[in-house]
Amino acid sequence: MLKPLFRIAIFLFLVWGCAPSTNNQHQNEVFRYNEHRNISSLDPAFARNPQNIWPVNQLFNGLVQLDDSLRIQGDIARKWTISDDGIRYDFYLKKEVYFHPSPYFKDTTRIVVAQDFVYSFDRLKDPKVASPGGWVLQQVSSYKALNDSVFSIELKQPFSSFLGVLSMKYCAVVPHEVVDGLGNDFGKKPIGTGPFLFKTWKENLKLVLRKNNRYFEKDASGKSLPYLEAVAITFLEDKQSEFMAFVQGNIDFLNSLDPSYKDELLTTEGKLQPRYENRFRLLIGPYLNTEYIGLFVYKNASKFASKKLRQAINMAIDRKQMVKYLRNNIGYAAHNGFVPKGLQGSTPIKGNDYRPLEAKKILKEYLKKSNTNTVSIQLATDANYLDLCKFIQQSLQKVGLEVSINVMPVASLRQAKSSGKLEMFRASWIADYPDAENYFSLFYSKNFSPNGPNYTHFKNEAFDQLYEQSLKEKSFEKRQVLFNKMDEIIVEEAPVIPLYYDKVVRFTQNNVTGLGNNPINILHLKRVKKVSL
Repeated sequence: MLKPLFRIAIFLFLVWGCAPSTNNQHQNEVFRYNEHRNISSLDPAFARNPQNIWPVNQLFNGLVQLDDSLRIQGDIARKWTISDDGIRYDFYLKKEVYFHPSPYFKDTTRIVVAQDFVYSFDRLKDPKVASPGGWVLQQVSSYKALNDSVFSIELKQPFSSFLGVLSMKYCAVVPHEVVDGLGNDFGKKPIGTGPFLFKTWKENLKLVLRKNNRYFEKDASGKSLPYLEAVAITFLEDKQSEFMAFVQGNIDFLNSLDPSYKDELLTTEGKLQPRYENRFRLLIGPYLNTEYIGLFVYKNASKFASKKLRQAINMAIDRKQMVKYLRNNIGYAAHNGFVPKGLQGSTPIKGNDYRPLEAKKILKEYLKKSNTNTVSIQLATDANYLDLCKFIQQSLQKVGLEVSINVMPVASLRQAKSSGKLEMFRASWIADYPDAENYFSLFYSKNFSPNGPNYTHFKNEAFDQLYEQSLKEKSFEKRQVLFNKMDEIIVEEAPVIPLYYDKVVRFTQNNVTGLGNNPINILHLKRVKKVSL
């Protein structure tokens, strides 16, 4: 059931009723989407989650970028060279990339030079900035500007994923004059080089970006990008209301698949409902996202130090039924390892099949060894995944486990997970960059949270050795062998319970073209058009 319509009417009045006149007069020149989570900063140093990354991607550029097929392309760098030993990278910058206009520049704007990347990288490492992206430079030994147009980086050792890491928005270039001038306010009034520039931001109401008329990229015919005049982002937390705004044509784009409207939009086979075929477009593609249950396994601090208990949970979940009923068959049951389908480096390892009878047997063995009759588990989640966790709860109860669900605010859940205060939690891992190594970093013992992504505090000496070897190996074939061995260990030890490999699901109005899909679900708007139908 949708929320009362008067709530929608109030929202539409507050947001679109008071929108700039250009939004009414030139509707086909403004791309409108809703962000149901708050944007904390528009500073690329804090682009840690999708709600921050999406607008930052419109405002900033780095040395390299990924296309929709996850191939590395030049961005501000027109070309680069890599030394034979894989240690040194020299990036040759495009000559006329301008920062957005700002009063902090001597002449309103200026061209990007190599020293700007030195400043931007220094800032990432600065403990006073406290960027969550500082880790991207872990493999970097040094960097310097050889001149205005050449930026050089030396690594500690060969790292085959390095260009992918550089494509992350953390590595975007920022101007020292503006950052120094604005201080902590830079994240609220950003100046970058991207296809759109910052116009206005009324927190929790509306963010407006305008076309950058001096943007350096062009399309295949030589026409300057972007095509759109503006991007307007609204902030409505309730997804049912967001859906209604989309149905009424007040926003152009709907991301993901929410339980509150999935059956309204999609058939059980994952197709667009016939009544919407002439109104909306459905875009589905691979998504480098693994949904999983994490188990805190550190030594004897948790009941999940027992491998038998972890294996019993892994066998107790019918992943095919989960994808069918909760996702309308959008996604793949995670019957392999942790690395999702669609990413080079995913493995054919088996071990996550539905085996309830075996789960019951293993659980009995665990109870006998533990000299107890029952096991009580608390599963932590946020409200967006309550339906998924109820499915898991019912599955585990069928094999004899007592499971309660702790619904937490997103920020509280993130903090508790990072500090090791949760014995069992729902999570997802979306690739930071397109390399299987990124997924295995969750299990490397030197990445224990809160200083890294190893939230389960899994530690395995054999795994660590394989992981370190994979970082140095340049041959993909040899790396694949290492990936297979690492995934075998993860499946056997079960510090996480992979649930499903996700798919990107996007809905747009019929007049939106050029949006596309990509496996890391980055929003690219520089080639988007809105046409008259």
